[in-house]
Amino acid sequence: MSALGSSRSGYDAIKDLYEEKRTFTSRVVFAAMLCLVMIGLLAARLVELQLVQHDYYTTRADDNRMRLTAIAPVRGLIYDRNGALLAQNVPSFVLDITPERVKNLNDTLARLKAYVNISDQDIARFRERMRKGPRYRSVTLRSNLTPEEVARYQLNRYEFDGVEVNAGLVRNYPLGESAAHVIGYVGGISEADYAKLDEASYQGLSQIGKSGVERSHEDQLRGVPGAKIVEANASGRPLRELDSQPGSSGQNLFLSLDAKLQLVAEKALGDLEGAVVAIDPRNGEVLALVSKPGYDPKLFVEGIDAKSYRGLLEDKTRPLYNRALLGTYPPGSTIKPFMATAALNFRTVTPDTAVYCGGSMTLPGSSRKYRCHKRQGHGTVNLDGAIAKSCDIYFYQAAQNLGIDRIDEILGQFGFGTQTGIDIPNEKGGLLPSKEWKRRVYKQAWFPGETLSIGIGQGYLTTTPLQLAQATARVAMRGQGFKPHVVHAISDPSTGAITGVAPEPLPPLTGQNADLLERVIHSMEQVNMFPGGTAYRAFKDAPYSSAGKTGTAQVAALKQDEKIAPTLEGTPKHLRDHALFIAFAPVDEPRIAVAVIAEHAGHGGSVAAPVARQVMDQYLLGEVRYGVDASTAAAAESAAAAAAAAAGETPDPEQDEDGPSTHDHGDEPPAASPVTP
Repeated sequence: MSALGSSRSGYDAIKDLYEEKRTFTSRVVFAAMLCLVMIGLLAARLVELQLVQHDYYTTRADDNRMRLTAIAPVRGLIYDRNGALLAQNVPSFVLDITPERVKNLNDTLARLKAYVNISDQDIARFRERMRKGPRYRSVTLRSNLTPEEVARYQLNRYEFDGVEVNAGLVRNYPLGESAAHVIGYVGGISEADYAKLDEASYQGLSQIGKSGVERSHEDQLRGVPGAKIVEANASGRPLRELDSQPGSSGQNLFLSLDAKLQLVAEKALGDLEGAVVAIDPRNGEVLALVSKPGYDPKLFVEGIDAKSYRGLLEDKTRPLYNRALLGTYPPGSTIKPFMATAALNFRTVTPDTAVYCGGSMTLPGSSRKYRCHKRQGHGTVNLDGAIAKSCDIYFYQAAQNLGIDRIDEILGQFGFGTQTGIDIPNEKGGLLPSKEWKRRVYKQAWFPGETLSIGIGQGYLTTTPLQLAQATARVAMRGQGFKPHVVHAISDPSTGAITGVAPEPLPPLTGQNADLLERVIHSMEQVNMFPGGTAYRAFKDAPYSSAGKTGTAQVAALKQDEKIAPTLEGTPKHLRDHALFIAFAPVDEPRIAVAVIAEHAGHGGSVAAPVARQVMDQYLLGEVRYGVDASTAAAAESAAAAAAAAAGETPDPEQDEDGPSTHDHGDEPPAASPVTP
C-alpha cells in the first residue's frame, strides 16, 4: 500500500496539467483553423464555379448534354436527256466511327466483329479514310448493313463509345459501266481535297466527286449541309432531338447524253477497244461519248481496295483511261476533208484539178517512195474521186503545194491541236505540229517529207475522238459550230425550276465560205452514198443522206522494199492499224455528227463505219437497221485478208476502205511514233 501510494504521488508530481491544457487548446485551434481554411477554399472554388466561370461551365455542361451534329445534304441526281436515271441515291445503314471518341480503336474493331460482319478490306479502307481526315470527323467503317446487323449492334450499343449506326444514302449508278467515263463517280474526301475545299460546305459529308460530271459539277450536285441539336445522357446515348436546321439538296443535272444511244454505240463497238463520240452539230450537245473498255464506278463509291485498284491500273486495256478525251491518235485519212478545205481555200487546187495516181510518188532529189494504199494506183482523180476513194497521192501533192504553215492555219481553225473546252475534266488537245514546235521540241528543222505525212493524217499529227467529232460538226454546219458540252439543263429540286444550258457558239471559220465547204461535203457524200466510196457498203441502204470519211491510221510504217501490206492477222496486235471514221447526217439538215476509232482493228470502212451507221440509225430512225457490229466486221476482214494472202492475192481496198499507205518520210528522219493510249 505504501508502495502504491508512493507511485501515485510520484506520477502526480510529474503531471503538468497546464501544459496538457495548453497543448490540447493549440491542437483544437489548429484543427479549427485548418477546417476554416478548407471551408474558405471550398467556398472560393464554389464562388469561382458558380459566379466567375458560370458561363463557361454552363456551356461545358450543355456540350456534354447536347451535341451539334451536321446533317449531310442529299446529293443531286443525274439524268440523261430523256429523264433516265444515270446517278441516284439509295437508302443504306452505315456504321460510322469517330476516332477522337474511341479510347482503344483496335479493341473496338475486334469487338464489333461479334455483331457486324467486318472484313479485313473494310478495316483497311477505314484506316485509309481515317488517315486522310481529321480525327474529330466520323469515318464510315461499313455501308449497306443488313437489318439483322443493325439490330444486333443496337442491343449492345452501350459497349461502344464513338460508334454509331446511321441511316444514310449511298451513290448508285444504274447503268454500271455504261457512260462511266462521262458520269464519273464519288469517293472519299482525301487530304488533298481538304486542302482545297471549304470545310464548312462539307460538314457531315465524307465523299466528293472524283471524275466526270460528278467532279466538274460538284458545286451544283453537293448541296448545303444542315445541322441538328441532340440531347444525350451521361453515356452518350441520344435521348431526343432539341432543334434542327435542314440544309438544301443538291441540284439535279440533265445531261445531253441519250442513254439508249450510248448503249447502242457501246454494243456496236463490240469487244474492240476504242471510242465513239456523237454530237448534235446544231448546239454542241454530246449525244454519246463511249470509251471502251469501261469500269464499274460502284467500286469507287465505298472506297476501292488496293488490290482491285492495282488490277485496274495494270490492266493492259486501260479501262480507267477515257479514250474519247485523252486518247490521242493519228487521224489517218479522216484528215483529208480538212486538207481539201485548206487546198480549196488557198486555191492550190480546184474541184476539177486532176492528179495522176500511179501508186507512189517521190520528192525531188529523193529516191524514197510515198505510196498510196492502192499499190497499182487510182489513175487520174479529181477532188471527188480523191476523197471517195481516199487517194493518198492526191493529198501528198495537196500538202506539198500548201506547205505546213498554211496547213496549220486551216486545221487550227477546225480545232485540231487545242482542247475543245468540254464541261468534263481531263481533256487533251492533241498535237498540231509546226516548224516552231519541232524546232522547240526536237531542235530540228522541218523536212518536206513531214508535210506529206501530215497531208494524209500521219507523222506528228494527233487528235482525240472528241476533236474529230467537233471538227466534223463544223463541216456539217458549213463553218459554224458550238463548244461541245454534256450538261443539258439544271433543275432546282426545291422549286422545280429547270434552267437550260445555253449553247456557246464558236468563232466562224475565217476565209471559208459556205460554197467552199459545200464542195467538200459533196465529195464526202461520195464516200457513203456512191459505189466505189470507201464506206459505201455500210451506208448504201441507209434511208437518210450522209457524208463521211474513212481512215486507217498506221501504227508502224513499212519498209521501202515491202510492196504488199501485211495482213491484219499476220501483224502483232499492238502494231495493227487503227480504224477510224467520221460522218454526219442528214446532209442538208445535219442532226448528228459522229467520230469512231477502233484501236488496232484494221480498216475504217469495214470496222469503224458500221459502228457509226448503227449510231446514226438509232438516233435518226429510233432503231438499228444495220446489223453487223464492229467486232464481227474486224473478224471478217481478218479472215478475208488471210485467205487472200494464202492464195497469193492482194485485196483491192478501193471497194470498201482506205488501206494503210505505207509511206516513208523522204529524206528526213522518221517522224515520231503515233501517240496512242
